[in-house]
Amino acid sequence: MERIVVIGAGTMGLRICRHFIRASHPVALVDPSAEALEKAQEFFSGTHHGPSLHSSLQDLPQHWRDAGIIIEAVPENLDLKRRIIADLELYFDESTTIASNTSGLRTAELTAGMIYPDRFVITHFFNPADLIPAVEVVPSDATSTETVERITRILETSGKKVARLAADIPGFIANRLQHAMLRECFHLIDSGVADAETIDIVTQYSLGVRLALIGPLLQRDLNGLDIHLNIARYLYPDLDAHQEPATCLVKKVDNGDLGRKTGRGFYEWDDAQREKIERIEHLLPTLVNMASLSQDGENETNEENSPCQNG
Repeated sequence: MERIVVIGAGTMGLRICRHFIRASHPVALVDPSAEALEKAQEFFSGTHHGPSLHSSLQDLPQHWRDAGIIIEAVPENLDLKRRIIADLELYFDESTTIASNTSGLRTAELTAGMIYPDRFVITHFFNPADLIPAVEVVPSDATSTETVERITRILETSGKKVARLAADIPGFIANRLQHAMLRECFHLIDSGVADAETIDIVTQYSLGVRLALIGPLLQRDLNGLDIHLNIARYLYPDLDAHQEPATCLVKKVDNGDLGRKTGRGFYEWDDAQREKIERIEHLLPTLVNMASLSQDGENETNEENSPCQNG
């Protein structure tokens, strides 16, 4: 099994490590923060196997220099990521694939100044990375075919669903879709149409249920593209198209209401709310299995009575 080194012991780094350990890969985790490494030790304390923990690249044993993949999972700061990528290039063998877990920075931005940009690729995991199957793989024009094939093979054999992009664009696929939907959600709030809880009810119990089992484009095929076109012709002009963030979002941030991390956002984050999210996380594996069954055709559905077909 390919040896994997993860740089950064934050939430994403820990979860990425857990995923590859469960897939039987030897994993090393590097973070200069003693506090972060202590938290990592606690995170893996109840498991049979954890990553080897190191405070620096120089602390890694010699045999890790030819590891198969290095995944950078540090905070979303371009200068920081570039510095780390430069260090990784100098330390690891030329054959080692270097990947970044950025959620929106472009590959071309991250490879500026690299000696061997052909071995670099973005691998965008989704939080929690050990539970959400999809990983967006984003090569640049300089990324070699061998690099893409290698990272794809390792991800797929570890149990991930690889979504390979054909263009290096900001936000990739998931964040563009998410922000497009949220722009309309915020617009509905600012326009007085509904509050956050009402919008979440509609999204969770209609769109969310269907999207867990079937993608939006396949769902459109089921519903009929002619029907969608007719709706689009009258609805598109009324959808929000602002190029600046919504007023309700800006006000929340300006007031310090940042969500769970501050105890208040669109919701009050009391103990009951936190316990609800923990219960949802426990249900994620079940939802993932249902989605996989649907995609693989093992969960047959009568199209005429399909709950995914209407609306």
